[in-house]
Amino acid sequence: MKRILFVDDEQLVLDGLRRMLRPMRREWEMFFVDSGEEALQFLDQTACDVIVSDMRMPGMSGLELLDRVREKHPETIRLALSGHADAEMLLESVKATHQFLSKPCDAETLRVTIDRALGLRGLLQHENIGFLISRIQSLPSLPSLYEEIVREINDSKGSIHRIGEIISRDLGMTSKILQLVNSSFFGLARHVSSPAQAAGLLGLNTIRSLVLTTKVFSQFDLKDSGLNPENLWRHSSLTGSLSRKIAAAEQLDRKSQDEALMAGMLHDVGKLVLANGLPGEFREVMKRADETENPHWLVEQDVFGCTHAEVGAYLMGIWGLPNTIVEALAYHHYPSHGAVRGFSSLSAVHVANELIKHPQASEEELCEHLDMDYLQRLGCGNKLGEWIEMSRNLLDGGEPEDG
Repeated sequence: MKRILFVDDEQLVLDGLRRMLRPMRREWEMFFVDSGEEALQFLDQTACDVIVSDMRMPGMSGLELLDRVREKHPETIRLALSGHADAEMLLESVKATHQFLSKPCDAETLRVTIDRALGLRGLLQHENIGFLISRIQSLPSLPSLYEEIVREINDSKGSIHRIGEIISRDLGMTSKILQLVNSSFFGLARHVSSPAQAAGLLGLNTIRSLVLTTKVFSQFDLKDSGLNPENLWRHSSLTGSLSRKIAAAEQLDRKSQDEALMAGMLHDVGKLVLANGLPGEFREVMKRADETENPHWLVEQDVFGCTHAEVGAYLMGIWGLPNTIVEALAYHHYPSHGAVRGFSSLSAVHVANELIKHPQASEEELCEHLDMDYLQRLGCGNKLGEWIEMSRNLLDGGEPEDG
């Protein structure tokens, strides 16, 4: 059974949670404490899979509690639950929490959020990778783009449209801003999958606070890992653009096209996690892949017990990104493992990734890299020539389209 710890200084709230979640007692072992100090003492004695904490508590605040849990018990998924949220609190909590839920929160929302976060853990076979991911506050950003967004923010004529365009060109910034704007704090009717739209919803002042005060966008040196972030960004952006084009050609709706774009953009975000957190091991992966000419993800499986695909999917999942994007990240190398049976964002990303990775390959050669049995089951086995032409037109056109 999974262990869930609930923390709130109001006993009536705890009693309400206990009653509301009673049907889950056969799946979860639930504990209820009324202070941050008691929660830390409890966690020192009993490992928990998830902590759900109120944010406004006397003594130790929920923000301080979750930040200390991040340091002392990084394997625990951290959810904030507050009925007195404001933008400032949300910004302060974005580094300490995986997701922010607003009160009142019904039992089904809590159940789905917790079950989804816990279910994603099945993607990871290496315990240390889970610890690494749970500690992450932000992902590395390209130094040139970080400096560019700082200049735009400090410019008296700075444009939120321009800021959104800069964010959409960086994997680290994109993933973090989507985590923030998809929080239930905003009460949006559907998930936002466009970083430009997310920037517009947050507004210039909030973005300024994120960058200059909260410092949620960070610069890191990835040289020790051997990863070239500029090459990663270009491949990811082109894959995103081609994914959307393929999704449109297969007549997916506009929402699904946008999700295909974002899933393609983020499909390799797990490489940032591994390169930043385990640079020595990641460099070894790159070396062995070059020597053996095996795909990087197969060597990752051997070294880490999982691949960048699962790592990226797990992080984006506990950050609250849409299931369609998470599934596309998780299974873009082996799409037949996905749950969706029809042509989807996952299908588009699987195809686009290989076409962008092998721009000069013939149709016959590409069949060796693609899951053709899967594509045949979808009735798309004869579409490869059309997709190759789309890929080459995109590559001949220069820069990828803006997300």
